[in-house]
Amino acid sequence: MFRRTFWFTTGMAAGVWATTKVNRKLKQLTPESLAATAANKALETGRRVKDRAVGFALDVRDNMAQREAELGEALGINADPELPAPRRYNAIENDNRNTLKYIENTTYVENTTRSYNRNEDH
Repeated sequence: MFRRTFWFTTGMAAGVWATTKVNRKLKQLTPESLAATAANKALETGRRVKDRAVGFALDVRDNMAQREAELGEALGINADPELPAPRRYNAIENDNRNTLKYIENTTYVENTTRSYNRNEDH
């Protein structure tokens, strides 16, 4: 009697396990699940590619800075030059072209006089 109960319980457990596995596999093979899996894999691949590209760009930038420093030392060039001050454009006086002038860093004024001399700028 004990043997029959053991095998009956073992068979039921195997049947439940097999049914569960089959149902999970069927759910994985539905179109919605396949689309979601493909989307997740595409996002994961995109993240990996982005991380590698960023890492590559950082490596290139580091190596470029190192090589520039080596060349600067070899040529005797200052490795950290000061940048020049930004240029400011002032209004141009006696300009006869029909252009916009930059005045006082904020406004544009249209020059209304026209010159038809093609060689004026040369």
